[in-house]
Parts: sequence; C-alpha cells; structure tokens
Amino acid sequence: MTDLYRDLRRLTRNVAQENDAARLRRIISDSAYAIRNSHSIRFDGIDPVIHAMSTARAICQGISPDRNMAVAVLLAEPCKCGVLTVECVEKEWGDDVARLIRGLVKVSGLYGHHAAATDTENFRRLLLTFAEDIRVIIIMIVERLILMRAINHHPDDEAVRLVACEAAYLYAPLAHRLGLYAIKSELEDMSLKYTNRDIYTRIARKLNETKAKRDAYIDAFIAPVKEALEMEGLNFDIKGRTKSIYSIWNKMQKQHNDVEHIYDLFAIRIIIDTPPRREKPDCWMAYSVVTDMYQPNPARLKDWLSIPKSNGYESLHITVKGPDNKWVEVQIRTRRMDEIAEKGIAAHWKYKGIKSENGFDSWMNHVREILETAESGPTELMKNMSMDMYSKEVFVFTPKGDLFRLPQGATLLDFAFNIHSALGCTCTGGKVNGRTRKLNYKLKSGDTVEIMTSAQQQPKTDWLSIVVTTKARNKIRQSINERANRAADLGRELLHRRLKNRKIDIEESWLMRVIKKLGYKAVTDFYVALGEEILDINRVIAEYDALIKATEEEAETKSAETFTLQPTLPEAASQSDDVLVIGDNIKGVNYRLARCCNPIYGDAVFGFISSEGVIKIHRVDCPNASNIRQRYPYRMIATRWSGKVGQQFAATLKVVGHDDVGIVTNITSIINKENGSTLRNISIDSHSGLFDGYLVVGVPTTEALNNIIKKIKTIKGIKDVQRSN
Repeated sequence: MTDLYRDLRRLTRNVAQENDAARLRRIISDSAYAIRNSHSIRFDGIDPVIHAMSTARAICQGISPDRNMAVAVLLAEPCKCGVLTVECVEKEWGDDVARLIRGLVKVSGLYGHHAAATDTENFRRLLLTFAEDIRVIIIMIVERLILMRAINHHPDDEAVRLVACEAAYLYAPLAHRLGLYAIKSELEDMSLKYTNRDIYTRIARKLNETKAKRDAYIDAFIAPVKEALEMEGLNFDIKGRTKSIYSIWNKMQKQHNDVEHIYDLFAIRIIIDTPPRREKPDCWMAYSVVTDMYQPNPARLKDWLSIPKSNGYESLHITVKGPDNKWVEVQIRTRRMDEIAEKGIAAHWKYKGIKSENGFDSWMNHVREILETAESGPTELMKNMSMDMYSKEVFVFTPKGDLFRLPQGATLLDFAFNIHSALGCTCTGGKVNGRTRKLNYKLKSGDTVEIMTSAQQQPKTDWLSIVVTTKARNKIRQSINERANRAADLGRELLHRRLKNRKIDIEESWLMRVIKKLGYKAVTDFYVALGEEILDINRVIAEYDALIKATEEEAETKSAETFTLQPTLPEAASQSDDVLVIGDNIKGVNYRLARCCNPIYGDAVFGFISSEGVIKIHRVDCPNASNIRQRYPYRMIATRWSGKVGQQFAATLKVVGHDDVGIVTNITSIINKENGSTLRNISIDSHSGLFDGYLVVGVPTTEALNNIIKKIKTIKGIKDVQRSN
C-alpha cells in the first residue's frame, strides 16, 4: 500500500491541489475498517482500499493524470459504505467530484462484481448510468481491468468465468469505442485466458517459441526503412508490435488455421515527432518511403488521417510485401496520434484546441437513444451494443456536404433513421449519387445520399431484415408496436359499439370462444385485425350471435324438477287482455335463466313472460329489471327458489391485479378446492404490469360464489374481484 500511495503522489503531482493527499489519507484511514467490513462478502477477496488505489493509479498511468477522477475513485468507497455522504464530498471537494461519485455509487447499487447483472433489466439501466458521464465509463473499465488482473488462479472458477465473459461482452467493446486499445486488448486477452486457458496457453507458448525468428524478421524489415526515413530528415521511432493473443485467436477461427499458418502476427509502427501543421504531410511522406521500398496492397490501404474514426483514432495503415514475400502491416502516425490511440478519448483533454472533434458526443447521444427505446432483453441489447461498437465504418454525405458515420453494411434506410426517426419512418427510398435507390441499398464510403419520404409511408415488419443499426431496429419495432396498440384499441371500441347498437350483451367467455374459432391465439391480434379491417366485423358479430343462440338452446333450457317457482300476481295488473293468470302450482313449467344477469341459486329473482311465451328468470338487480318494471309490469311474476340444490350455475367474475408470476395458478387452485365448484373458462389480458381477466365458474349457490370471491381477494397482488353480469 505504501508503494501505491507513493505512485499516486508522483503521478498526480502536477494536477493535485494543496492538502489533497493529507485530506484523502485521513478520510481513508478513518474509514478503512468500515470499508473493508462492508465488502466482506466480495468473492474476489481483494481489499477494497487497495483496489481503489490501484484503479486510481491505473487511470493516471494508462489514461491521464486527472485529479477529480482519482479523488472520486478513492472517495467512492467511503460513500458506498455510508461513512461519508455525497453532500459532504460536494461541499469539500466540489460539484464535479460529487457528480462522478453519484454515478459510481449508482452503478454499484445496480451492479455487483458478478456478471449476473447482464441477465437482468439492470443491464440497460447500468449502461444509461454510464452514458451520463464519459468518465464514469472510463473508471468502470479501468476498475474491471484491475479486477481481471487480480483474479488469475482464483479458486472460484465459475465466478471468474462470469467476470471474464462480462469483460469481453461489455467492457472491452466500451474500451474499443473510447479508443482505449491497450486496455481493450488486455481485457480480451485475459478474458480468453480465463474462459479457454488451453487455447491461450498454446498461442502464448507458440509466440514465445517463434519470438527470436520474428524479431530477426522485424529487424530485417525495419533496417532499410529506418535509413530511408532518416535521409528524408524525419524524427521518428519505429518498432514491431506482436498482435494480441485474442486477435490471433480470432484470425485462427476466421481463417480456419492453426497459429503456425497465421503469418500476420505482428505490425510495424512508425511514430513521427512533428508539429501539428506538419502531421499529414510527414505521414504521407513516410507512406511514400515505405511503398517505394516494398510493394503495397492498394486494397488494404486504410486512411484514417483524412477522416478519423468516431472515437478519435487517426492513423495510416498499409499492407506491403516484405522479405520472403510475406505480407506485413505498417501503421504510420504522429506522437499525438499514438498517444490518442493508446489512451483513447481522454488524450484529447491534453490536446484540446489542436484537434478535439471526434464524434464521441454524437455517439453517446446515439447510445442513449438505443437504451431508451430498446424493447429486447438485456442479452440481445448487449449483443447489439457490441456489434455497433466493433463494426467497421462507412462515411456518407448529405447533399449539403454533412458527413455521417455508419457501420459497414448499413443501408439507405439505416441512414434515414440515423438522421432522424421521423425521416426513417416515412422513408420510401432515396437518391445515391444522383441515382434512385431502394431502401435496402447498401451504402459505400463517399456516397452522397438524399432521402425521399411520403406521409403515407409506415414502418413494416420486413424492414427489420433491411437495417443493421440498433437504433433503426428499435425505432421500427417501437413504431410497429405503437401502431398495433392503436389498431387494437380501435378494433375493441368498434366491436363493442356495434354489439351495443344491436342490443347484444358482451360475454367475455363467449367472445374468447369466437376469437379462438376464428384462428387467433392472442386477443390483441384479434382486435388489431378488426382495427386494420383485415377481419370483417360483420363476420365476428354473426359468429358471436350464432354462439349465443346455440348456447341458449343447448345449455339454458332446463326443467324445473328441482325448483319450485312460487308466483304472485302483480298488485297492479294492466287492463290489457295480455294478462297471464297462473295457478297455485307451476312446478314442471319450462323456464330459462336470463343471459343478461345469469341468476344462480340464492339470488333474489323474478319471472318475466317473454313475447315467445317462455318464462325467463332474472335477478332483481338485473340491468334490465328497471326497464321491465316500467314497460311490462303485468308480465312480471314474483318468484322464489325452493327445493334442493342439485346442479351448478354459471357465474362470471372479473378479476384485476398485478401481473405477477403464479397469480393465475393461485386463483384456479382456490376455485378447484371449493366443494361443488369448478372453473369452466378463463380469459386474461395483460398490459402495463397489470392484468384483467374474466373467470366463468360453476357454483351451486350464491353462498359458494361469495366464498370464492372472498378468498380470491386475499391473494397477494389482487386489486379487485367483482361478479360480472
């Protein structure tokens, strides 16, 4: 720890303020016990104080000596364990340090030191937290690098594997996008080491065995180049660099070769010391020297001098045929460019004013849009983010000359969504270099693109197979889902209104039978088809009406063998000839239970003589009872239940609750446990974390029904249960 402290003092000497070291030492010393105790369950066993100091040192060494980042890393631990508040930090150390600590504390609250977070919704929230401040991303990447260095040969193989996989899928792509290539390569190498140690060891051993031969070849290649560059008066360094083990492993997989047959195991790097105004001319001069000496491969020229990468990377890459006819990659850059390539986006802070434009702010805005609109699971999101970060780029222009970067393989439709979501949603095609092209046209670097739109155009499902960018894919899905929801609402409203106009009562259980008969597995799909006029509403109504009639004929016509209807004449009968007089005993008379209110044994009921001459039994609180009393009082017969109960009656319950796992199982279990009661039908619709459903239960009496309602209400997550007419 003493060495760590001395290194930090030395590295931050030029950026630290007076008394910073003394104040930090006092805070860490006073809170060391609490910090260590709060992290006692960490699987890695690393002392959190040493881990924080190692992270701060690595930031200063590998990226940039930054006072606020170093202070935030060291004070985050006391804040996490509660011995120091962010408010106190803000008061004593300033707003900027406090903002960084808030980000780090938030991340630690969402995310532990295991990779399980990538399988939860916390993954997206984690990335959103990252996107709030670039420096939080940098700190977390370096923190993960220190952790990866420390867990070699850790006894918990599964935990190490999870951390290693996470480093490969999350932190290495983030480091790549930030231009932290040295860190990215180390993370990838260690990830391969921890997940496939045999492969890693085999490649490392082979590189060691061939090192002398490789060094001799590099010396032979460099010697004449060095002499020619010196003759041109350039001040430079030239060296050979072996490619990372992870990179070699990728080449082995792509080329289906063993390491012995991978020839481009190294690259030659020429780093020129030159003032800013001479950077490009001197790089191209070095290019001319190398290509005059060795035959170049024009197809492998990569010019990131004229148009740097979106992460700020600038360099000139060429591939030439060296001694023994072997292809060798040569990278030409200036000292400033090399520092940016090694230390990434943070190196721009040092060179602010020379060339600070790098497109990173626009990329961070792009990340936020992806995260805020993503509807896929975290694993798919992680995959898409990684693809977006690693993809090669094409450079496309608008007619006004604005430059846009897109991943290789991007289409004209991707370009439209990249400019604006509204433009993408209404895109019908475009003009590329003056020629009309379709949506699926793959863009090439240097293309000038003009987008054509139509107000009638809407995103379609097959667009998902056209686009390659995550932003476009998410926006298309979002638009399709929103349109489907609007169509479903329209279809539901249309059906209910038409049924109401025809004075047909809606029974949800019967409607579900119609939906299944018509071939729809989901209720939402059925309503979308109605709303978009794919399904004829008259056909639905005809099917529904036919089902009602069939049900009435088969299920609702019963004999009154087990009941006695005791009629009493209305007190004020009409003087009309249409007066029904019934004797004292009407046992054995056929009747029907009214479908509008579905009475069951125990309900207060009355009889009504319909125009067909059939007695229909209604509940006293039937929705139609008021109308019947007003218009047809002379057809009413006071009725009561009598006799023994020997059958079940159908009753519909409407249930509303939270959409929790197992809640439907609990409901059905309660119903099935009730003696004499059965669950006949169930239909559930879930939205926004809630569900509402209709249950058709068979019960012998109202008492049994009330018991079921009472018990369902006790289930955790149930908000309301009511009997439905």
